[in-house]
Amino acid sequence: MDPMLVLQMVLAAVIAATLYTIIGVAPGTDETAVLAPVTLVLVLAGFEPIVILTFFISAIIAKKLTDSIPVAIAGIPGGVMSAPMVEHALVLKKHGMPDLSIRKMASGSVIGTLIGVPVSLLLANALAPLADEIKAFADPIFFIGAIFLALMSKNRWIALVSIIPLALLIQGLRHLYWGVGIVPEDTNVFISFFLGITIGPVILTLFELLNHDKRVSLPRYGKKEIFLKKSAQQKGFPNPFKILTKMEVGISSLTSFVGTITFFLSPVGMTILLGETVSSGVKDPVKRASRAISSMDALTNAAYIGGTLIPLIALGIPLSPTAIGPANALFNAPPVYSLEHNLHHILSTADFVWATLIGAAVALLITYFVTVKYALPICKFVFRKVPHEAMLGLLFALVLMLAYMDAGWLNIGGVLLIGLVAGFLHRLGVHYGVQFMTLYAAPWIVNNLFL
Repeated sequence: MDPMLVLQMVLAAVIAATLYTIIGVAPGTDETAVLAPVTLVLVLAGFEPIVILTFFISAIIAKKLTDSIPVAIAGIPGGVMSAPMVEHALVLKKHGMPDLSIRKMASGSVIGTLIGVPVSLLLANALAPLADEIKAFADPIFFIGAIFLALMSKNRWIALVSIIPLALLIQGLRHLYWGVGIVPEDTNVFISFFLGITIGPVILTLFELLNHDKRVSLPRYGKKEIFLKKSAQQKGFPNPFKILTKMEVGISSLTSFVGTITFFLSPVGMTILLGETVSSGVKDPVKRASRAISSMDALTNAAYIGGTLIPLIALGIPLSPTAIGPANALFNAPPVYSLEHNLHHILSTADFVWATLIGAAVALLITYFVTVKYALPICKFVFRKVPHEAMLGLLFALVLMLAYMDAGWLNIGGVLLIGLVAGFLHRLGVHYGVQFMTLYAAPWIVNNLFL
């Protein structure tokens, strides 16, 4: 491999690890919202595919490592995937062990990465011979996937009923664009619709703020006070196999393996299911919480790695919630990538292995060390100096720019419309997985069920 290309990969991994170490600590940052737009920009900017993949792998591992910090210290989830761990982290905090909580979760993430990477690569190569058969049924699989994820969600009936109306809205906008000649009839506006769904809750909230009665009725708060307990600083490079007990290492490895091979299922659902299952029999509250958070964090890391690499290497189409969400730009980012020409078709098996290993190694070396050793000062800095609203505003502006690039001024209105509907559905309990699956299945739904 070209030494300059390797240098670019390492540099991309370092930048990703540094950036998402900070972003991961910011409370409430959704994985899709902070990863998908940045990855898309890198693709559209023309970076080498192997460099983009290295960046993404490093970013996702760093994000999953650091979103445990606000959970442990303040009881605030750093992302959607860390929300199931809040209750157990608060138990450790109540017993005066937030530092232990951070170390357990971060070490679980390391186990998840160490298990998830090789299992993903092996399973991807095992599924590769079946790629043509699977891709032949891709469109109905997306529809079935939307139904399956809807049935798995908490508000299943709302999610199930929403599939057809959302598909009609998406295809209706596409036909409008074709009819007025904004885009050719053989072109599907996709990426801006995807981003509209991604920041739908933000768009809905911003529109609500324009309503005077709604704005006046909102509660007002002063500055939020968060008390951080000073803990002893970790000496040397932390060893996850010493931080976790042998039982926790074994269970975290098991949940990581299961999370990887069930890459096509909802990572949040699997995290809650397996995390609660493996810890339910432990009576001591501290031991139960430690086992739960370490196994949950391991599973989330493994599930994100598997959900990205297995569809990307074996199929070239995004057949997992992670692939459809945060990793979508690796599969479909017109005009650079499409489902017929993306990283699956461009990179060799060796390229995938090197990009994954470099991205994972750099993220673990930088972010794991920083997370365990300097969690408290990082958390202080982010809570004081990095406004959550500023990051959301930047992402919102980026989405509007990409909407204009996709189909002009009219598409900005279209993306706002999709964002309003998606945000409303999200508030009703229709999670991103159902909406993204519907976005992919919309042409098939309309053409096969109504025409």
